[in-house]
Amino acid sequence: MADQPPPDREPTEPLLSTAALQTEGLDGTPVPRKRVFSWALWDWATQPFNSVILTFVFVSLYLVSDAFLPPEVAAQNADGTLVCANSADAATEYCRGLADLSSWYGLITFVAGLLILLLAPVLGQQADARGSKKRWVVGGTAFLALFQFGLFFVYSEPSFFWLGAALVALGSVASEIAGVNYNAMLVQVSTPKTIGRVSGLGWGLGYIGGILALVIVVVLTQLDWFGMDVSDGLAYRLIALGAAVWTIVFALPFVFNVPESPAMDDRPKVGFFRSYAVLVRDLIALWREHRPTFWFLVASAVYRDGLAGVFAFGGILAAVSFGFSATEVMIFGIALNLVAGVSTIFAGWLDDRFGAKAVIVAALTILILSALFIFFFRDGGKTIFWVGGIILSASVGPAQASSRALLARVSPTGMQGEIFGLYATTGRVMSFLAPALWTAFIAWFGATHFGILGITIVLIAGLVLLLLVRLPKHVRL
Repeated sequence: MADQPPPDREPTEPLLSTAALQTEGLDGTPVPRKRVFSWALWDWATQPFNSVILTFVFVSLYLVSDAFLPPEVAAQNADGTLVCANSADAATEYCRGLADLSSWYGLITFVAGLLILLLAPVLGQQADARGSKKRWVVGGTAFLALFQFGLFFVYSEPSFFWLGAALVALGSVASEIAGVNYNAMLVQVSTPKTIGRVSGLGWGLGYIGGILALVIVVVLTQLDWFGMDVSDGLAYRLIALGAAVWTIVFALPFVFNVPESPAMDDRPKVGFFRSYAVLVRDLIALWREHRPTFWFLVASAVYRDGLAGVFAFGGILAAVSFGFSATEVMIFGIALNLVAGVSTIFAGWLDDRFGAKAVIVAALTILILSALFIFFFRDGGKTIFWVGGIILSASVGPAQASSRALLARVSPTGMQGEIFGLYATTGRVMSFLAPALWTAFIAWFGATHFGILGITIVLIAGLVLLLLVRLPKHVRL
């Protein structure tokens, strides 16, 4: 892929300057600034599902809380004095019950990963061939909003735990399918010179959107929901409802301003089940002709599962192991999203200058050291978790954004949807690692904070594999 001179005509919409994000698309057609930001805004639109539902509020403060324990077990901590990170408290029935909820939640995320494993590559392949990437983004986003609406009906009773966990898991599947095609459209709104910055812009806007969503939740909490009766989990159910509305509203610019991807006439247009045979053929060709891309998919599958574990279980650790109150968890989330948003946008420029692999290696190294710091110095309590969490958050976003940019750079032309489908799938092939080690370490040692070691092992394995991948040398354009 190389830059081409812009056509000899004046664009009808304002363009980004050469010094800004980009000037033209891959075919030499000017890319309107509105299109770039509308694409990036999808990250903003779907971020409340990640930050509010998955990480900091709904799952960590509600779904794996004592609201879903039997009343007699929940009553053991009626005075709020138990801290499950302490060895003495971890042995209580109350803390074991919370650990079981955390473990069961890890199990259902694994099941969701299997669904993505089966669907993502063939759907991405069909989107390449038929020119339907945008339709899959819009459809997946609509289902994501629907599943978030469904969380409104998850009442604070043990019998509703599995409904809540299933809806969250299905939301993850819908988000991932939409994200596969959204990521594949990155090459439609960027050039080789700016792909790192455009990718970083999307991730950065996502984190900033997470900040605003969490601030709204904190304000409503501090205002005591304007005197409403929020018993039976109503506050958290309303938060899920608000996240659904947010997703719909802020996805509209993508719907209206980003065009559908063109169909690839040289790609086979086959039925769903036949697509698996085409997938096998393409994997063999990828191994033979684009081996660095193949091995990057394998390496990134491992370390991205570790990154997913940081997001999936970070809020649970704060609430369950380190005794953060609901408000403290949300403020913690705001701070982490702020740091992540700024660092990710900045890292996009580092990506274009020094190369995506250098950014990813540095980020993973910092993540591993931060996780070990939290584990070994956990007796320092909330302060240690704050310090380690801030450093972690400054590294997760850059690793994710640069991974997306790197894959877009090394994907064969016309196969972006399928390659990003494989990107999602290879991640899901390994998606059992973080949940499995999280669950196993908690079960072996009987305390939630030991799950940190399981996630750290996954990150270390991913870093080692990435260092062994021989990618093309980065050339600053």
